[in-house]
Amino acid sequence: MPLRVACAQVNPTVGDIPGNTAIVAGAMDWAEEAGADVLLLPELVISGYPPEDLVLRDEFVDDGIEAVRGLAARTGRTVVVVGFVDRLAVDDVVTEDLFEDSLPRRLANGAAVLGGGRVVGIYHKVLLPNYGVFDEARYFAAGGRPDRIWEIAGVPVGVSVCEDIWGADGPHVDQAAAGARILLNINGSPYHRGKGTQRAELIGGIARSLDLPVVYLNMVGGQDELVFDGDSMVYAAGGEPIHRAGMFTEERFLVDVPIGRDRSTTGPPPGAAAATALSAMVPEEEVYTALVTGLGDYVRKNGFSGVLVGLSGGIDSALTAAIACDALGPEAVWGVTMPARYSSEGSWRDSLELAERLGCRCDVIPIDGIFQAFLDGLAEPFAGTPAGIAEENLQARIRGAVLMALSNKYGPMVVATGNKSEMAVGYATLYGDMSGGYAVLKDVLKTVVYDLARWRNRDGEVIPVSIIDKVPSAELRPGQKDSDSLPDYELLDEILRRYVELDESIEAMAATGLDPAVVRRVVRMVDRSEYKRRQAAPGVRITQKAFGKDRRLPITSTYDEDTPAHAGLAPGRRG
Repeated sequence: MPLRVACAQVNPTVGDIPGNTAIVAGAMDWAEEAGADVLLLPELVISGYPPEDLVLRDEFVDDGIEAVRGLAARTGRTVVVVGFVDRLAVDDVVTEDLFEDSLPRRLANGAAVLGGGRVVGIYHKVLLPNYGVFDEARYFAAGGRPDRIWEIAGVPVGVSVCEDIWGADGPHVDQAAAGARILLNINGSPYHRGKGTQRAELIGGIARSLDLPVVYLNMVGGQDELVFDGDSMVYAAGGEPIHRAGMFTEERFLVDVPIGRDRSTTGPPPGAAAATALSAMVPEEEVYTALVTGLGDYVRKNGFSGVLVGLSGGIDSALTAAIACDALGPEAVWGVTMPARYSSEGSWRDSLELAERLGCRCDVIPIDGIFQAFLDGLAEPFAGTPAGIAEENLQARIRGAVLMALSNKYGPMVVATGNKSEMAVGYATLYGDMSGGYAVLKDVLKTVVYDLARWRNRDGEVIPVSIIDKVPSAELRPGQKDSDSLPDYELLDEILRRYVELDESIEAMAATGLDPAVVRRVVRMVDRSEYKRRQAAPGVRITQKAFGKDRRLPITSTYDEDTPAHAGLAPGRRG
């Protein structure tokens, strides 16, 4: 007989223990009515993931534990597996840490197994990721029972949490050896490009190698810089895909998972969604939907009424506005274009056309008078010096101040429009175009910005082609082009991918045929701009190494692969 597994791919909110508990309770009612043998909820669904330093507050942990007890009391026939922060007895802590009495080492990333009105047992996550965006070793102690199994509807079941199934010799191997006939893995696994393929290969490979069915349940939604894509999946023993849930969408699904090698009952029960072997999204759609999800949840979960976007007539602000309208609805998006003496007429007209196509509000607020007032006020201290970056930056900072004034007056959050290429090399203005509560393109290279804009226009021109075809320019001085200060974006982004995302050395990049002089110049610009990035708004992570929690470098550092450090560096735009 198969095991009827119910999965709830849901979107919890960090810190909202009552709200998250209500989500779990609703899923429990659904699963019980559907006759499920077991229901899976995501990793740390009660607290939200990642809870970070909230777990250092005793009352937060206690509230989560009490919520799990309340959920246990309402269970019936269906066994429920729910993620939460658990508190450990000292004897349960597996650590060689001399300071094991500290509070964080007495906490665990737990999966409670609930049924029959009680807590049947608790599994504690064994493999604690401590790389990239993960800091679990800061908060949790490793579980000590990797081979623990439970019997559900007469079937020995192995339960594990996220990273536990990614290790080659992880707990899933111990559970199989202990007699488990199906593996259930709950996750808070954040998205990056290509991760869906990586997951499918992993889960399918485990099902083949252990000859056991595997159920992988993930959460969805945005949490600060992270976005969770769902993409839950079920594989039968031998590695045959049974079901794959949608990406970036909440979904409940039921699957009758065959136990053993009899495939005759493979597939979902009547009325359930059809089995899906492959993700339906193309790469551009994946990234675009991740950005929509991240921005939308950031705005909604933080209680903002809407967003403000400064529209320059360029492709970055145009794509940002399109994402915002898709995430929140055009009625919640307010565009503002702020022409000055160096702005081309096409730029502000393109901005108005974009807003009309999107259906969002757009105001024109000229800033040249404000700019001139600044120049007049600074005439004496600037006397005898040539005009340069300081004057250029005034325009960007005036625009930032105008947007922030509107935000303060009316409530919507300012969305910064800069992309990863600009942030990497410091081609951005502190307290100017970097102003904002969220930077939706923070992890999107310029070449990818173009790809996404063209994809958004797939069914009709939303972003005017005149914007996409326009030569990139900050329009802060006569005839300015990005190429005056930066290499061609195709070349720049190739270097940035290698240096920022892959940590390749100058020597390794030069060995691939890249011009060593250009590589050195770009690397030095990246290193010199660390102080700016530390002050940047959070933004959606879509690569394996984003600026922020992923890539952590000191601001003050004299290390350089070349000597002398930063020799011959040409300054970037807009300090």
